[in-house]
Amino acid sequence: MSQAEKIIVALDVDSFEKAKSFIDRLYPAVQAFKIGSQLFTLCGPKIVEYTNEKGASVFLDLKFFDIPNTVANAVRSAVNLNVKMLTLHISGGEPMLKAAVEAAKDEAEKLKIKRPLLIGVTVLTSQETSPDKVLQLARQGLSCGLDGVVCSAQEVSLLREKLGKDFVIVTPGIRSRDDRKADQKRTATADEALRAGSDFLVVGRPILEAKDPKLAVNSLFED
Repeated sequence: MSQAEKIIVALDVDSFEKAKSFIDRLYPAVQAFKIGSQLFTLCGPKIVEYTNEKGASVFLDLKFFDIPNTVANAVRSAVNLNVKMLTLHISGGEPMLKAAVEAAKDEAEKLKIKRPLLIGVTVLTSQETSPDKVLQLARQGLSCGLDGVVCSAQEVSLLREKLGKDFVIVTPGIRSRDDRKADQKRTATADEALRAGSDFLVVGRPILEAKDPKLAVNSLFED
């Protein structure tokens, strides 16, 4: 997998047309796109369907957090959308996480498709936290059957040291060295995150706000 293929572009935009434009311009150099609460609330499943039809993968970042039955049903719906990965809050607790894992497995078997990776959110990069708290949540999520976690680059090395390599780490808050941090406190460059052990890097503003988004993808690794 090339460095660019490890990039997930966060489509945090306010219209279907803007999202479509970024997908059209960046694919296939970028293989995956994050669809979060803003865009999914605005566009619904059609933006997921468009991304899939284009040939790219979808990281559905809705951070499910509710009673176990509600989250299980939401996960079933996501499986039907054929997304590659989806997120849920580990702090939702063991019953919720296990219900999500079971629902994903069951629905994928019914549809005879590969189930999405279930990625647990530890602590948002806009929040201050301790590495021990992130480790505690990551361990809890993986013990419940999740495939990986979301964490900042600052905690990646610790998780790899304590929990091994057999799980996926998705790291948001990726910036170039010259980028402002904006609303995220725990940021890093793409190279720093990959060296620490991240598998996928979620990048929004440095690409979306660039004059040449495709060039911005490549320049992330030139610092």
